[in-house]
Amino acid sequence: MTSIPPTEAQVRLPRSEAVKVASDYLREPLATEARQPTTHFSEAAVQILKFHGSYQQDDRDKRQELRQQGLERDFSLMLRTRQPGGYVPAPLYRTLDALADAYGNGTLRVTTRQTFQMHGVLKANVQTVIEAIVRNMGTTLATCGDINRNVMAPPAPFLNRPSYRHAQDYAQRLSDLLLPRTRSYYELWIDDQEVDIPALPALNPLPKIHLDDPVEPLYGNQYLPRKFKCAITVPDDNSVDIYSQDIGLIVITDAKGELRGFNILVGGGMGRTHNKEETFPLLGQPLGFVPAAQIETVIQAILAVQRDHGNRQDRKQARMKYLVHNWGIRKFRQVVQEYAGQKLKPWHKIPPFPAGLNYLGWQPQGDGKLFLGLSIPNGRIRDTEDSQLKTALRLINEQFALPLQLSPTQDVILRDIDPQWREKITAILRQHRVPLPDDLSPFTRLAMACPALPTCGLAITESERVLPDFVQQVETLWGEVGLADTPLIIRMTGCPNGCARPYLAELGLVGALPGYYQVWVGASANGDRLAQVLWEKMPLENLTQALKPVFTFYKQERYMGERFGDFCHRVGLSQLQQRFAPSVSG
Repeated sequence: MTSIPPTEAQVRLPRSEAVKVASDYLREPLATEARQPTTHFSEAAVQILKFHGSYQQDDRDKRQELRQQGLERDFSLMLRTRQPGGYVPAPLYRTLDALADAYGNGTLRVTTRQTFQMHGVLKANVQTVIEAIVRNMGTTLATCGDINRNVMAPPAPFLNRPSYRHAQDYAQRLSDLLLPRTRSYYELWIDDQEVDIPALPALNPLPKIHLDDPVEPLYGNQYLPRKFKCAITVPDDNSVDIYSQDIGLIVITDAKGELRGFNILVGGGMGRTHNKEETFPLLGQPLGFVPAAQIETVIQAILAVQRDHGNRQDRKQARMKYLVHNWGIRKFRQVVQEYAGQKLKPWHKIPPFPAGLNYLGWQPQGDGKLFLGLSIPNGRIRDTEDSQLKTALRLINEQFALPLQLSPTQDVILRDIDPQWREKITAILRQHRVPLPDDLSPFTRLAMACPALPTCGLAITESERVLPDFVQQVETLWGEVGLADTPLIIRMTGCPNGCARPYLAELGLVGALPGYYQVWVGASANGDRLAQVLWEKMPLENLTQALKPVFTFYKQERYMGERFGDFCHRVGLSQLQQRFAPSVSG
């Protein structure tokens, strides 16, 4: 199959864009290099590899030692699955668990976008791993790269609540709708054997939305300027952080639970770059209401507007949030309506979201069965000396074949549990010393971190490996100040890209230098207000000392029931900075 020749404008594009155009719809140079007996891919192949669901990484703990020995880096790959709404069939989990042991580093990681990541896969084993995933009800297609990523939805399997069912249903439908149409993924990784490739929804040719491209009528051979994130939620659940998405849908039903349509938010995003003031996190803005029958057309129209007008010259300005910000929501709405060929209806008023939802512990599904939400520290499923979590989940899978729901807070929900199995499942968890939700503090339940070092190539400093100790220190201090009965949302990332959404945390830590963090405060606990920078550069070992007077001030001056984020917002950043300026910020 031959790709469409690039236009004159495409020839002048930056290298990151030219690589996509020259790839023959995500094939080369990846296809050639995948067959070569090398330890790693080239830079161009790595860019295309992302669309297939993998990032090339190396063990940064070993970099200096290997360099001194004149050896190449310790390369491996991270693979990410696609799980719309966080749903994971039991056979797929069984496969991923075994693959992690056979070809990965022995762990699985639940992401903040309700997917699984597998780390430590060698280049020589990538095809074996991807083929096994595809043959067991999974895929890694379009989980990375400049394309729509995993579509999120509230993870709770409330089968008696229609709004939750609609959210899960449309997460799958929109995920299928926005998948790339190229067959390169299956050609590269399934070894040309017969495989049950899912049929994708038909695309109705709409002139402004669909391109004259025989392979990718929605994306074209250049795909999107940057990654694209969608989520669906219900009016009383913001577990997906709906305001942080490129497109956020909120289910609107009638009094009988029948689906009427969706409120739409556009232009959210967390990523930024230190010392570049033109980059910043943004919340999604209300675009309007769309009846269910038109939602697929409007979603494609929004994506196509970003495809055609997003900044392809500067990747740091390429996310849709900057297009919405620069144009303004009125112009963006007008152009979307032109692409969709219809006028959007007014936004349906909804109440504020509740704060800090998670679905841990035993709860009824509404169909006579139960689900069990388990807190997974930073999403890492592994066996340690203290807890054999991975083994326990494997045994439960083998005995009960339960599907899972992955949560946006990196937790796991075991669903469809017959009440008669409750004691046996609890016994397996206890025997393997897996903490049940009642054993954990609210701080631990709500905290999130990105992987950061040693695998992430963008990490400036630690995150996953240091967050548990930091949370424990803050919790101890919180109790000493007299705040033990008040929850606090803590999130940490090793760089400013914001994968764990720290800009929506009541206390967010963002890696600034090795061992140093920006400290962000003032976000709302229900996810509709961003945090602001309190301190630009604080060493981690001094952070609890610096926070003590801030927490004391909060204890003394807060209103009844006022959350820490709301207090910081009410008092104001300037007063906090003036009052606590004599910092230990190094």
